[in-house]
Parts: sequence; structure tokens; C-alpha cells
Amino acid sequence: MALVVSSAPEAEQAAAMLREGETWVPLEDADLVVVLGGDGTMLRALHAMIDARRLIPAYGLNLGTVGFLMNRFQKNIRVRERLARVKHMAVSPLRMEATTQAGEQFSYYAINEVSLLRETRQTAKIEIGVNDRVRIAELAGDGVLLSTPVGSTAYNFSANGPILPLDSQMLALTPISPFRPRRWKGAILPDRSRVTFRVLEPEKRPVSAVADMKEVRDIAEVRLEIAREMQMTLLFDPGHALDERIVAEQFAH
Repeated sequence: MALVVSSAPEAEQAAAMLREGETWVPLEDADLVVVLGGDGTMLRALHAMIDARRLIPAYGLNLGTVGFLMNRFQKNIRVRERLARVKHMAVSPLRMEATTQAGEQFSYYAINEVSLLRETRQTAKIEIGVNDRVRIAELAGDGVLLSTPVGSTAYNFSANGPILPLDSQMLALTPISPFRPRRWKGAILPDRSRVTFRVLEPEKRPVSAVADMKEVRDIAEVRLEIAREMQMTLLFDPGHALDERIVAEQFAH
């Protein structure tokens, strides 16, 4: 097992305790990773595995704020005993292929969502296509995002997008502070869909694209689809599985 720890003092203290009772190896040599921290720490650990093209199961222990992707941390925890009872959840990220106004090409992965956001005070104008067919000729607003089920409770939910059950095989396409079309609130798409965003009037209305934590500025076009070859495994304690937490989140008040 490998241990990935956030920089928070609480996580460092918990890591010191765990190191006393277990032998840990570097991430590149591990068969499984235990992540101490919050959702951001888990996302960074998953992205590190994607970048290394070495995907191993990840078990998170929450020492952050929300901990949606994490399990409950307890003092005197026996990690191996809990790992013997975990449930496996398969998740696949979005692959973003972005082209800038200068013609540069970038390829990034997003476990939560890909967001297109205006760079200046000028309203963004974006053409939206699904499966090579234009569905919105001109969306005017602060931007638009495409979210996976894992990310549907994050930025997507804050933008009034729908919460998606993990096994829904759907994606949430959600406008961000839309001005026109006034009545369009977004769409739920099958996860086999290919989505294209094309920036209109880019010189006057520059737009950036953000794949989780990686940003590309001055976008011309973004193409998105699920990267099934990058399927990852999250581990959850019984009763704390991500699909149950997604359902519970819809009844939170």
C-alpha cells in the first residue's frame, strides 16, 4: 500500500499514526493507495495515477471539509481490516481535447467536470454540439460545463445542474449563469455522447477551459468524451458507497 497525505496538520498527524502500524511503499510500487485528506487530495492522487498511466484502487479517509469521495476517519483505525470489507466503485474521467486560438492542442482528463468560463467582463458566447450536431447555436452567459456523475454534486450542482447517480451512465450539460437562451436549463446526456464547445467572437469574448484543476486559456474549440480506457476504482466502506451518498445529497437541506 501507498500513503498519500494532504498538507493539513490533521492529515499529517493521522499519517504519523498509520505509519506506525503498517509498511508503506512509494505510489509507483503500490497495488493500492490510501489517501488522507479531503476531496481535493483524492482528485490530485487520481490525476497523478492518470498522468503516470498506472491506475490502482484508491481508498480515501476524510480529514478535509466535505469528503464526498472519502470514507469516515476514526482514531486507532485498522486500515487492512476496513479494506477487507470495502465496496468497489468504477469511475471514468472525461477526456478534453482543447484547441486554442493560436492553434495549440492540449489533452487533459477531468474526473469531476470540464468548465468553459469567460475570461473578461464580456459575456461568453459558445456554440454547443452533441454527436457532431449543433444543439445550441449560441449560448450567452458566464460559460458552460459538462459533468460526470462523480462531479455532479460539485460545481455542476452549484450551477443548478442535476445530481446524477453513479450508475446512471449519464453526463450533465449545464449552463453557467445563462443569459440566452433564457429557457434552456441544460441537458442530461448518455455518457457515450461526444460534446463539442466552439467559442464565438473569441477576440472580444475570450474563454478558458478548465479540466478539474488544469486550465487552458483563449480557447477556440473543446471536444469531450468519456475516456473508458482510464477507468479508475474508488473504495468505500459498507454503507458509505458513493451511489448512496449521491442519493442522500439530493435530500440534504
